[in-house]
Amino acid sequence: MTVEIVFETHSITEDNESGHATGWLPGRLSEEGRALARLLGERRRDDGLAAVFASDLGRAVETVALAFEGAEIPILLDWRLRECDYGDLNGASTAEMRRIRDRGADARYPNGESWGDAVERVAGFIDDLPSRWDGRRVLIVGHVATRYGLDHRINGLPVESLLNESFEWQEGWEYRLGV
Repeated sequence: MTVEIVFETHSITEDNESGHATGWLPGRLSEEGRALARLLGERRRDDGLAAVFASDLGRAVETVALAFEGAEIPILLDWRLRECDYGDLNGASTAEMRRIRDRGADARYPNGESWGDAVERVAGFIDDLPSRWDGRRVLIVGHVATRYGLDHRINGLPVESLLNESFEWQEGWEYRLGV
């Protein structure tokens, strides 16, 4: 059997709008982000979801709380779905964060982790899904690192190639875990 996975990013944050890389800081949704979170709920409430998984960082938690307020779908938080830990650069400018990212998947942020580390953390979460959610459809709300983990583990894309592609937002990515 398979697990059907829908991935959505957390909604737009104040940091996104100001050009900062939040990393492991909680972050807060902007006014536009709160409106987009409600639209996410409209899109996904009746999508046959057995559960919603989200990163435990504030911006992802706020996104799912607004999107699924009053819904009967279980919301489960998991720290492994977090963004890459930029360490000393959590909250720094996006340009500053990218200088280290551009060094490759194994380059660690000062007192943080590498993109390779972050992808492997997310992969551990993905590997656990079939034990409880086989044959079901789930939603994951996370970050760029979450999407990289899905693309790496399920689609077999190398982390290095993921780091080199531009991130284009869309209304969800679909994955099938298993055969």
